[in-house]
Parts: sequence; structure tokens; C-alpha cells
Amino acid sequence: MLRISTRGRYAARIMVCLAMADAKVRLRKQQIAESEQISGDYVEQILTRLKAAQLVTSHRGTHGGFTLARSAETISVKDIIVATEGPVCLVSCEAEHCSRKNQCAITSVWQRANDTLAAIFSETKLSDLANETISLRKSKPFIFQI
Repeated sequence: MLRISTRGRYAARIMVCLAMADAKVRLRKQQIAESEQISGDYVEQILTRLKAAQLVTSHRGTHGGFTLARSAETISVKDIIVATEGPVCLVSCEAEHCSRKNQCAITSVWQRANDTLAAIFSETKLSDLANETISLRKSKPFIFQI
């Protein structure tokens, strides 16, 4: 089964959270953790990867926190996945040199599937996800039950 790890999924949620914030507002790690119901330590690990990929910027000081490094319109889901999971690749024979590649009929299927997945991730922008999240929250309020 093909799966994106929790790190990749949570990274997307963290980025949407940052995209929905006012561009002048710096969100602290703990604010993000509470908003997304993710442990603060895990948020920090993910933010470190996102910062290394130049998707987020950290700001020090009393008014410190995190912001998007560039506009949400220019950040794709692929950027987030690559930053946290590595290259989009469905099967290892596509990423590595495979001695059977020229003799394997299924290779073209893997390549087409990989290209399609990469295209979907590339075309989906963070701004689209932020706008959709805002719409979903307006129409279906988030309810906590105890």
C-alpha cells in the first residue's frame, strides 16, 4: 500500500495553518501544535525540515514564531512532500538504476503513475488548500467532544 507518512501529512496541515494566518502574524510552535492537535515536539521536527527546504522562516524574539517563506500561491503540495518525505517515487526501480528496466513491461505503468501523482502534487497549491479549509470550517464547524 502506498502511504504518505504522518510526517508528510502533518507537514501539509502545518503549512495550511501557516497559510491561513495573517501574513504579518508569526505563529509559535505551540500555537500550531494546539491548532492542529499535534505534539509540540513533532511540530518542531517538521518545522525544522520545512525551514531547511526554505518553505518556512523562523523569527526569534518575543514576537518570534514561524511564517511562510514565500507566498502560499507559489508553494505546492509536492514542495511539502519532497521536504518531508523525499522525492515522489512510487517504486524503487524508478528511483534507482534497475538492470531489468529495458526488459520490464510494467516499468511504463510505474512511470505513468508516478508522473500523474507528481503532477497532482505539483498543481495543488497551498493557497488552494487554505481557501478550501476556510470554506470547510465555515460550512462544518469543528466540534470537540469529551
